[in-house]
Amino acid sequence: MPRKVTPINEVADLEIANSEDEKEIEKLNRLLAAVLNYLSDDEIEEIDIDYLLKNTDGLREWWDQYRESNRNEIEEEIKNSLSELSLKELESIREKIKEKEK
Repeated sequence: MPRKVTPINEVADLEIANSEDEKEIEKLNRLLAAVLNYLSDDEIEEIDIDYLLKNTDGLREWWDQYRESNRNEIEEEIKNSLSELSLKELESIREKIKEKEK
């Protein structure tokens, strides 16, 4: 039975995707190394997250993207749990939303 030949454009797309994945992995490794270096510094008495976000190139952008993707999960979790709440709890949530809109 003849082997299926992968078209050249599919191979190129896979190579591009692999290259982008490798770049992302390198970036995440660099961010992780910077954070671990900071955390392992014996002179640091108190962890300063703002310092880390400010002084680690790309960390704040990654953190913002992560939080935004996590936001969708939080919203879905809240939607799924609404039916389990009492009327009083739902009204309380509605009041908080109305206050926020003002």
